[in-house]
Amino acid sequence: MKGATFGEVFAVREFRVLFGGFALLVVGDSIKMLALSVLVYTRTGSPGLSAAAYMAGWLPYIVGGLFLLSLADRLPARRLMVIGELVRAMVCALLAFAGLPVWAMLALVLVTGLFSPVFGAAWWALLPDVLPGDAFVLGRSLLGVTSASAQIVGLAAGGVFLAVTGPSGALAVTGGLSLVAAVVLRFGLPDRPARGASGRGAVRETLRVNRRLLSDRPVRGLLLAGWLPCMCLAGAEAMVVPYLGAQGQSGVVLAMAAAGMAVGEFTVGRFAAPGLRERLSLPLAVLLGVPWLGFAAGPGVGWAAGLAAVAAAGLSYQLGLQRRFVDAVPEEVRGQAFGLQSAGLMTGQAVGAALIGVLGELITPRYAIAVAGGAAVLVALALARHLRAPLPSSAAG
Repeated sequence: MKGATFGEVFAVREFRVLFGGFALLVVGDSIKMLALSVLVYTRTGSPGLSAAAYMAGWLPYIVGGLFLLSLADRLPARRLMVIGELVRAMVCALLAFAGLPVWAMLALVLVTGLFSPVFGAAWWALLPDVLPGDAFVLGRSLLGVTSASAQIVGLAAGGVFLAVTGPSGALAVTGGLSLVAAVVLRFGLPDRPARGASGRGAVRETLRVNRRLLSDRPVRGLLLAGWLPCMCLAGAEAMVVPYLGAQGQSGVVLAMAAAGMAVGEFTVGRFAAPGLRERLSLPLAVLLGVPWLGFAAGPGVGWAAGLAAVAAAGLSYQLGLQRRFVDAVPEEVRGQAFGLQSAGLMTGQAVGAALIGVLGELITPRYAIAVAGGAAVLVALALARHLRAPLPSSAAG
């Protein structure tokens, strides 16, 4: 199969619109969660509530993923994406100016977050329609690089807005970005019809299709291969702050991890041919865990940052799974399949962080990080059958 190029991908107008909207989404969400966390801390003085506010946008993924994902295939993608941006803008305005008590702010973020998996599924399911074949994998690579870069930009910009305008002003800016994204998506994308329809209720249909996807052995294997190594990575990264004991130093390490992710996604996406990209999935998944083993030696911040960057570069293993995942899932439920993939990834990362956090209390953070790295290696080897590219002769099967 001939590999696509970045030039060919950016030549597609619909992808340029998706790319711009995605960048605005990631930057805006990074600013929103940082500003909300600061706003809650300012009002309550509670580090626990501040941390809960920062994570509140991710927690509903498991509920939305279990019960609402069928909407991603039953409604037109452009409509869902625009609604998602308008909901974000409304939430930011209420958080900034409605004077809500803290419990109401957290409840608002949690309730509206139930639909985040649906909105996200619409994005990812549209991408193979816009970029067929290998161009889809390269598009995923570009969005992965954009996600890492935009998170760094969003956190940096959030710090500036917090200093200049305060939390409410930063939330207002985020709402403005969502409105811009809604306009870009509404007038930049064609109105494609819904992918599928059903007379069943949304919850019932979501449960039925989730069971169908998880009972399919190839699909289930690819989902687990995408979820479990990342679960271990999240556990290791969750221990960086307690390991270093200084927020500034931990920020350097986590920023280097984001940079490593971006470099890995770009390099594998741009320079590895499609076949090689799929053959690299297993060794790159192993690479995801190996550097964290070095934390058992108690490295300083410089070595820790380098190890974290190399480990995060291994996240590019997922690029070798993407074409196979698209081919494995039925087209009429592609939106729900991508939503299930994302919801499981978010949930797994939260579980991984929690488990390694408990372990860190028992055996010290540096050894907990090393355990997370060892677990990532073992998981990758256990999933070798699904991570390893199938032989050409078996492609028809």
